[in-house]
Amino acid sequence: MKKLPLLKTLLVGMLAFSVFALGGCGSTKTNDGGMSTLEKAKEKGAVTVGFANEKPYAYKTADGKLTGEAVEIARAILKELGINEMQGELTEFASLIPGLQAKRFDMVTAGMFITPERAEQVSFANPEYSIGEAIAVKKGNPLDLHSYEDIAKHGTAKVALPGGAIEYDYLVASGVPKDRIVTVPDMPAALAALQAGRADVITATGPSVQATLDTAADPNLERVMDFTQPVINGKNVKGYGATAFRHEDSDFREAFNAELQKLKESGER
Repeated sequence: MKKLPLLKTLLVGMLAFSVFALGGCGSTKTNDGGMSTLEKAKEKGAVTVGFANEKPYAYKTADGKLTGEAVEIARAILKELGINEMQGELTEFASLIPGLQAKRFDMVTAGMFITPERAEQVSFANPEYSIGEAIAVKKGNPLDLHSYEDIAKHGTAKVALPGGAIEYDYLVASGVPKDRIVTVPDMPAALAALQAGRADVITATGPSVQATLDTAADPNLERVMDFTQPVINGKNVKGYGATAFRHEDSDFREAFNAELQKLKESGER
């Protein structure tokens, strides 16, 4: 089993947050009395997951292999459930929840942050990681941006990020006008907007921004290392990411949670 260095850090201390992750419970059977999603997956030995091509959480390598922190956690858990094959459905981030609801895939493994609004639409497994935000800019940070508030105060600075990302809400709450927020399909598109001058800054979680910069290896870009984490409604922001399931697939979520807890306790990854 391949070890990914970030997993041990991401899996520590998430259990206390698990109550918030739970969505509504529903029937584990289909409306016509057929097998549940979990039962079908076990029978086929395969499951389809939605992902949004965001490193380090979920992406495809140059040779087409689906990998990433969220993917590898899910892969290890699914194997324990007798599901050895994982098929990936590449989807824009903003379309992941609608795609799950429409049954284009069986679960979402995209490092998705848990929010109350999302929890109304899908059921989250227990959290897999907790992490802060980051920004990247042109080399030398010409606009002197060190926080979301700096972006808001600048007056003309534009920020790019994937559509549907939680950072959009953080930016708006920090005073950034919506007409200066550029939404794109994924992080590579955000990077392209920064490189082309369509945006002055990009934002995502720290690991995502760093992975995007590492992949690009562009000497003209840099991460703002003294970035000030956003404070929303008087509280420091920290996001919790988890795998998402349909509300009716409570048996799948519960089985996933049981194996996730074993993984956290084992310290193997």
